[in-house]
Amino acid sequence: MRNKYLIAYDIADPKRLRQVHKKVSAFAIRGQKSFYECWLTTAELARFRTIVHRLLEDDDRLFIFPLKNTALPQLFGRAKLAELPFMII
Repeated sequence: MRNKYLIAYDIADPKRLRQVHKKVSAFAIRGQKSFYECWLTTAELARFRTIVHRLLEDDDRLFIFPLKNTALPQLFGRAKLAELPFMII
């Protein structure tokens, strides 16, 4: 079973920022700047945490917020929900 998470980060070093962005993007369904929505199994979440933990240093921050799978976003301004293509995992 997959659960929804919001992942946000603030990375101090540009090189590490690129590395973390690449890893987070690999797990993300959609995102904007340093906020990403991810649908992860328990095993995928554990793997993700291991991967990014190796990249982070003391002055970096990464947050993983669990969200209710049924939660719907509130959209304002020009915000639109991204249409997700059919996925086979």
